[in-house]
Amino acid sequence: MSRWPWQRRTPEQRRMLRQMKACMQVARVLQSYLDGQTDEVTARRVAAHLEDCRRCGLEAAVYREIKRSLARREAPAADAVARLRDFAASLTSADAGDRADGARREPPPSA
Repeated sequence: MSRWPWQRRTPEQRRMLRQMKACMQVARVLQSYLDGQTDEVTARRVAAHLEDCRRCGLEAAVYREIKRSLARREAPAADAVARLRDFAASLTSADAGDRADGARREPPPSA
């Protein structure tokens, strides 16, 4: 048996961990990407991830819908706002584990 815990993970577990890290990295730059404020390399990586990841693609669609609604000065759809809040909560939950950059995620400050 190996001394290192990550060596005991199956290939599928390692793939899922890489996907989670990619999702967290995209979540950090998604708004900037949608606003056209990322460099070309980042934009290509985010676009490729959005094509491959259904969850992140749906979140990008929600952001776009909210942005279009605000541009029309209409209230965004309630389900879009709820999905965005759920997505944000999933990113800040204490049980989400380590951040992609290796730092521990701190729980959100209590009100």
